[in-house]
Amino acid sequence: MTSLVVGSIAIDTVETPFGRAEEALGGTAVYFALAASLFTEVQLVGVVGDDFPSSGIEMLEGRGVDLQGLQQRHGETFRWVGQYDFDMNVAHTLDTRLNVFETFHPTLPEEYRDARFLFLGNIDPLLQLEVLKQVRNPQLIALDTMNFWIEGKRDVLTEVIRKVDTVLINEGEIREYTGRYNVLEAARELLALGPRHVVVKRGEYGAILFAGEEIFLVPAFPTWEVRDTTGAGDSFAGAFIGYLDRRRSTSLEDLKAAVVFGSVVASFAVEDFSVSGLLRADQASMTDRYASLAAMTRIELPESQPVFIQAPTLITEGV
Repeated sequence: MTSLVVGSIAIDTVETPFGRAEEALGGTAVYFALAASLFTEVQLVGVVGDDFPSSGIEMLEGRGVDLQGLQQRHGETFRWVGQYDFDMNVAHTLDTRLNVFETFHPTLPEEYRDARFLFLGNIDPLLQLEVLKQVRNPQLIALDTMNFWIEGKRDVLTEVIRKVDTVLINEGEIREYTGRYNVLEAARELLALGPRHVVVKRGEYGAILFAGEEIFLVPAFPTWEVRDTTGAGDSFAGAFIGYLDRRRSTSLEDLKAAVVFGSVVASFAVEDFSVSGLLRADQASMTDRYASLAAMTRIELPESQPVFIQAPTLITEGV
């Protein structure tokens, strides 16, 4: 069992109505790797500068993440400064400095090329294509993207979408990409391009899985404290892919369970700044939240035919 992630590694400064974190560990590859490592072995490809803290390396290795694919270069690590208002679904970017990430080209070690499950983080689609040329025969390839690539490199992004099995994308992005407001119509358009599955991430409202003609909805796990939603979507993706890798399956039932685990693991991520919430997740706590979510969302069919009030007959005589 091995999942491979290619994506950004960042040092974030984030402010929300509930606090502030400065120079905190972040980035797609980090959140994904920590979430997926709860289920399976993870290989990581990314780049950091010589200012990247050794504690970050030690933390990832301590969770069993394989860092042979991590490039360390002279210069500063990718930095992002963001702010959230009370609408925690929307991040306001205050500053982005790509630094060493600007010239990053993913190079996969030989043993990474046989990874069973591959996740392409929301990096430049040209880099995603570079990765696809290096892997041999993954059981499942998934990608994430963002509005920056939809607006600036739509044609290349479409080329990548045609080559993958699963697209993970949020509501705003899928509407922008397809020009469709109705998410069901938008997902159908994406599926028509070739992917077998589309997962629409809806932030605090959960996620929707589209697999062929099947539709499966999962709410976000209701957590009492939300402090920082940075990395929630990447944590969702890590749990989703990690669970499928552990099961070595992409059956419909396992896809559904993977979406539920995505919601569960994302709930840990939002409870604290940076990766602190994720680091508190373990098998017992995930199992408890999975069971709770299942109980909250179970709908029983009525034992007998429900009784409806008959609508009154309209009187039209003399009108």
